[in-house]
Amino acid sequence: MNKVIMMGRLTRDPEVRYGASGSAVATLDLAVDRRFKREGQPTADFFRCTAFGKTGEFVEKYLRKGTKVVIDGEVQNDNYTNKDGQMVYGTRIIINSIEFAESKNAQGGGDSYASAPAAQAPTSDAGDGFINIPEGVEEELPFN
Repeated sequence: MNKVIMMGRLTRDPEVRYGASGSAVATLDLAVDRRFKREGQPTADFFRCTAFGKTGEFVEKYLRKGTKVVIDGEVQNDNYTNKDGQMVYGTRIIINSIEFAESKNAQGGGDSYASAPAAQAPTSDAGDGFINIPEGVEEELPFN
């Protein structure tokens, strides 16, 4: 079984390109804090990750440097022979799924509707089991 679950922050904006078939290929670098920190040792490990297709499109649209995410994927060898004929060993995480690990507000961003003025609270039942919505509130709803 080859399964990896990691939580970390992007160290730079993702790079996204599209293959000949039009499928997205997103590359991102993830910094994952070490559970136990020792003096003189690094406090984080850095992983090169790749996402394909719809997951790659999601990465392109929503992720930026500093975004905290949880990924589920597989470890793959990323070995190659350099121009001097020496074997260079590496690993890559192939992302199967990715989720946000914190809200936009926690990242220092903020939702565009979070700062909207508070709407009037509905005050009465319309008689059919639904509540009356005050006039003009539609413009303040984030899901219009």
